[in-house]
Amino acid sequence: MQRPEDAGSLLVAARLDRLPTTALHKRFVAIMALGNFFEIYELFLAGVLATTLKTTFSLAGFDLSLVLASTFVGAFLGAVVIGRLADRIGRRGAYMLTLTTYSAATLVCAFAPNLWSLVLFRFVAGIGLGGELPVTDSFLGDILPPKQRGRYAAWAFTAAYLAVPAVGFLGMKLVGESPLGIAGWRWMFAIGSFGALLTFLVRRGLPESPRWLESVGRSAEADAIATRFEEAAEAEGWTRPAAGDAAPEKKRPVQLPVRSIFRAPLARRTALMAVLWVLAPVGYYGFSSLATLVLAAKGLTVSSSLTSLTFAFIGYPLGSFLSVLVMERAERKWILCASLVGMGLSGLAYGNAASPVAIILAGFCFTMVANVMSNSGHVYQLEQFPTSVRTTATGWLYSLSRLSTAAAPFYLIPLLDAYGAGAVFAAVAAAMLLAALAVAFGVRTTGLSVESISAAPQDADCPPPSTGVAAHLAHGRLSETP
Repeated sequence: MQRPEDAGSLLVAARLDRLPTTALHKRFVAIMALGNFFEIYELFLAGVLATTLKTTFSLAGFDLSLVLASTFVGAFLGAVVIGRLADRIGRRGAYMLTLTTYSAATLVCAFAPNLWSLVLFRFVAGIGLGGELPVTDSFLGDILPPKQRGRYAAWAFTAAYLAVPAVGFLGMKLVGESPLGIAGWRWMFAIGSFGALLTFLVRRGLPESPRWLESVGRSAEADAIATRFEEAAEAEGWTRPAAGDAAPEKKRPVQLPVRSIFRAPLARRTALMAVLWVLAPVGYYGFSSLATLVLAAKGLTVSSSLTSLTFAFIGYPLGSFLSVLVMERAERKWILCASLVGMGLSGLAYGNAASPVAIILAGFCFTMVANVMSNSGHVYQLEQFPTSVRTTATGWLYSLSRLSTAAAPFYLIPLLDAYGAGAVFAAVAAAMLLAALAVAFGVRTTGLSVESISAAPQDADCPPPSTGVAAHLAHGRLSETP
């Protein structure tokens, strides 16, 4: 009878990848989802409150664009800085920083006396928000087994996107009201702040990423956390493989320099994902930021707009749930391409819809496919880069999405005012189709370990590397696995 192999002879990554998905994995996925819930809440909040803020502060077109853009400009900075910081100090420390920054600044927004204080503290809140998604994606990529990585990452975002209809329903309840003598829109900011504080308290129980710990030489800590996952799996009936089935011998993962993401073979992925995150937000956040303004341009009242928007927003969590069902059944990049095309088509229908039923139906279809796109995009993103530069690369790429989103109101609102909703969503459709074309040239990732993807980027759609960093990766000299 073969004896179970010695865990010390295995890479932490190999030990994590062979595990089934356990209750411990699911617990950490739920904690990630809670933080993302309030991140999504904040990102959609300004769009829901756009017409109310416009009236409250007597905002002109440029001022309104400034309010809508301020969070995303801050998120651009946060994604760059905190994304890099997470690869230096760890995922857990970066989490605590993002939540502290967001919670404090959002609470101040609830008491903003004028336009400029609101813009300033939404910018600061955006810095915290900007670091949230890159760190979440990296953490999920670090701990989830490859055969279930897409499915459970999609579950995390599905739970988080319940925030979108929640914002809509809160808007219906609070906008125009003044509970305890305080304007309803201020309560909506305060709710986001208290939610982030709750998440901070829950996340104190998170472990550090064992992959990251091993990548920086903290092997004993990495081993302890990997052992915790293994013991949780054994408690649910999993059996360690026998010695003859052991994975490759242990070798400390190489720390790649940041410049490697701009050199072959990673440069191609960096460029492709940059195209995606510049173009996709034009539709995704363009819809959420301009939805009430588009409906007002169609002649709906504020009350009717919020009602229509709330029903359309139900598509976000349903789209996330749909992504759970398909995430492991098809190649990730093709799911992403199909959903981008779907956003373009349903956006055209929304921009040209006239009746309330057609508006709600087209909006629902748009939000549903938008979240299939979002979830598959997040999962595809976390699979692209090695552990030592994963959050840095992800943060920088997400920063482009925040910059793109920040810029969108400055050209979409004038386009809406000059040519109407049909022209706005024609521009959205063009951006989505270009993004889909770029993604079609990406690498395959479904069902593969993150190490095997980063160590061997070639596939049928990506020719094998031959020189420089590419050659080292292909022969294992710079890869994370021997």
